Amino acid sequence: MTYIIGMVSQKGGAGKSTLARLFARELAADDFAVKIADLDTQQTTCAEWAADRAEAGIEPEIQVQAYAKIETALREASRFDAFILDGRPHSSDQTMQIAKAADLIVIPTGQTKDDLRPAVKLAHSLADAGIPEEKIAFALVKTTNSQAELMAAREYLDQTDYTVLDGHLPVSTAYGTAHDVGRAVTETTHKSLNVKAETLAQSIIDRLAALAPKQEVA
Repeated sequence: MTYIIGMVSQKGGAGKSTLARLFARELAADDFAVKIADLDTQQTTCAEWAADRAEAGIEPEIQVQAYAKIETALREASRFDAFILDGRPHSSDQTMQIAKAADLIVIPTGQTKDDLRPAVKLAHSLADAGIPEEKIAFALVKTTNSQAELMAAREYLDQTDYTVLDGHLPVSTAYGTAHDVGRAVTETTHKSLNVKAETLAQSIIDRLAALAPKQEVA
């Protein structure tokens, strides 16, 4: 059986591809067969990153492929333990298709209300369309070093009926540098940043396992 994870957002640059690469790397490091379906054909961020990673010879190798249609992507899903759908921003139809196919939908958001409000609005629109609330989770990304602001963001999200994942990804040039050379955000040269990313990845794994216990997840 295959776990299907959807990374969705209505805003560009929200952190979908960062989360897709993070999650894929952590599963692959634990010997799961994993693939990212890069559905943003205008950017192909994940596909280009995977090419950089392969060129640099970084292990584990991450399989990524760009797809124009989600139906085509899903035909490949059964070949993998985990199949990650990295969706386009500003694409309500595709986002809904991803949500219907996924065992878990992860919505990245920053900590300001400019980010939180559209993230919650997207979650509500999915729930209103019949997606179970327990399948929807928020991931805090591009946060500042202010614990007060981070806690305020968590409190804002906790008022909803959706899961708020543990951990967060702060704004850091080290994360960007890692991506530039084909690495994930758990593969920086800074242990503290890697730990933050690992905490978030583990929270995704734990939530997925609770929702869809098809096999033991790392």
